[in-house]
Amino acid sequence: MMPNVAPSPVVPEPAASLRRRAARDFRRAGLLAAAQKVFARFGLDGATIRAIALEAGYTPGAVYAYYDTKEAIYADILSQSLSALGRALREAAAAAPGDETRARAVLHALYAYYRRHPQDLDLGFYLFQGMRPVGLTRDLDRELNDRLIAVLLVVAHALARLGGLTMLDAHRETVAAACHIFGVLLMENTGRLKTLDCQAGELIDHYSDQLVARLGARS
Repeated sequence: MMPNVAPSPVVPEPAASLRRRAARDFRRAGLLAAAQKVFARFGLDGATIRAIALEAGYTPGAVYAYYDTKEAIYADILSQSLSALGRALREAAAAAPGDETRARAVLHALYAYYRRHPQDLDLGFYLFQGMRPVGLTRDLDRELNDRLIAVLLVVAHALARLGGLTMLDAHRETVAAACHIFGVLLMENTGRLKTLDCQAGELIDHYSDQLVARLGARS
């Protein structure tokens, strides 16, 4: 018989340590906000640690206390964006009462997130210097791609449940839906939809209705 062992008491973090951590988090948040402006202005290629430091009101040495490279800063911004997108999709899925409603909800949540945060769309797809792929580092690219896949799995599970799909088929449907949504966002953000007398929300509704009807007919 094992003797009863009292659990170790939880030692609260000292107030001074909490204040230092809060101050560091605040400075990092300010640095990331400044960096996002610099990336938007110059792109990943044109941005420098010095320019980011100047925008943030720091010295370059202060920036290096947080990040080794501009790519690491870029990756942190994008990682936080993907985390926020994932929360938005999971909340939309959890609030939906049925399979059809859930599928529509996650598709609209994907569109709505980037509609509210167009700068995150630019960051995620490296559109600052034209539509060409730009990498960070092998490890950072792998980590960010894994995060994006995890986010899109929320959509894939909703579509699989609606249509009784295998995960492979659900993955393909999800990628096709993402391509449609991102294309609509690109056309909207560049003013092309207005030129063509189309509304982005109506296009998303039309696509969602067709997809839900097609998948619903399978189940």
